[in-house]
Amino acid sequence: MSNAFALAIGVGTKNSKGEWLEVFYSQPLLNPADSLIEATKSAFGYDGGNQTIEADGGDLSAFADALAELDATQAGLARACIESEQPVVITVLETDTQSTSTPEVYLKLHLLSHRLVKPHGINLAGMFGLLPNVAWTNQGAIDLAELPAAQLDARLNGALLSVNSVDKFPRMTDYVVPAGVRIADTSRVRLGAYIGEGTTIMHEGFVNFNAGTEGVSMVEGRISAGVVVGNGSDLGGGCSTMGTLSGGGNIIISVGESCLIGANAGIGIPLGDRCTVEAGLYITSGTKILVLDDQKNVVETVKGRDLAGKSDLLFRRDSISGAVQCVTNKSAIQLNEELHAHN
Repeated sequence: MSNAFALAIGVGTKNSKGEWLEVFYSQPLLNPADSLIEATKSAFGYDGGNQTIEADGGDLSAFADALAELDATQAGLARACIESEQPVVITVLETDTQSTSTPEVYLKLHLLSHRLVKPHGINLAGMFGLLPNVAWTNQGAIDLAELPAAQLDARLNGALLSVNSVDKFPRMTDYVVPAGVRIADTSRVRLGAYIGEGTTIMHEGFVNFNAGTEGVSMVEGRISAGVVVGNGSDLGGGCSTMGTLSGGGNIIISVGESCLIGANAGIGIPLGDRCTVEAGLYITSGTKILVLDDQKNVVETVKGRDLAGKSDLLFRRDSISGAVQCVTNKSAIQLNEELHAHN
């Protein structure tokens, strides 16, 4: 296995000041072979560490020749970039440390969306300060300060410059379309989302970066940054589970297999397998919950955090008292033992 973390050949966009706006990596590599790193050293003078190296046609030709017998796909990509009118960058990440440039951040977002790493499996600390706010248009990324001139130029040439969004993140499908997925509205999935094979994202579904699904899932609501959904789950409209990305340790909000989160419901705690949250109910770590056994008798009152990660739970609200309840398929004795063991 390679000692390097990642390597990729990218084609990007800069503003008039020469600052990177975005980078497209069609074939990023995780743990590239040592021979590819040696080829990078030979062609570009790479001397270790995390680096972004801008490449011209001559360097790329030498790189393609060096790669020819090592990796045909990467060699073909390097050769295709020789005549590029857009800037080409070779990004090498020796280690998965905090990014220091826009091309580095884009490589990490690509690694997620290419399913090469899973959410919470990569260091994204400090990324927001390295991502410029960009006008994403039908003609590509445009610096906001340069947008009025670009709009006028388009009109003068009888064209329309359509601004699809103004954001730090582009839509994922402009960079990668993972195999075996359905996405009804591509604008609602950001680059850096991890979309497992067999996932369907309906029109109102939304998936943020560093979040997503592990496999077969139906997404009709929101999967926020920090949330990982297991196989066979159904997220109804308005699911707004939320995690944090602080450098002091991530809080991972995971959803197990075969879960159902109803319309306008949400969670602030992880769910185990086969859990259901009824429509309109939001469960946080501090929510007071009446725990009912398999006979529907109240066993104990706990907070949401005490039920985090447990399986086979139904969360509902009593229609008369308004109290939040958790119904299980376990006896009072089993529940008491589990809850007190947890505490």
